[in-house]
Amino acid sequence: MAENSKTVDLQTTLRPFYQRASEAEVRLSRLEAVINSKQDAGDEESLKVIDDLQLKLKVANAELISEKEKAQMLDVENEKHKYRTIHLLRTIKDLQSKLEQATAQEQLESLKLQGP
Repeated sequence: MAENSKTVDLQTTLRPFYQRASEAEVRLSRLEAVINSKQDAGDEESLKVIDDLQLKLKVANAELISEKEKAQMLDVENEKHKYRTIHLLRTIKDLQSKLEQATAQEQLESLKLQGP
């Protein structure tokens, strides 16, 4: 269940990056179609736009990879914190139990000293 939650969180985090990358790919394919239909290699502005879009696509993909790595690191850190929390809670319960036993023992000793 925790794995499902991690996957959903990761997908939610990365959704905007996937969307931007998809949009850039669509724009790039449209521009490539325009270039191919015109057969005019002299259209430098279109080439500049294509180059710009390719650069933006590379940047978006780099951001996506970076965000995936960050999400994985945070997942590992969260698992460590969960592990520590479980052991801290177990220790607290053990100490409470020992304290209750010691208190009960002291009360019993007190009753014995008062005697009949």
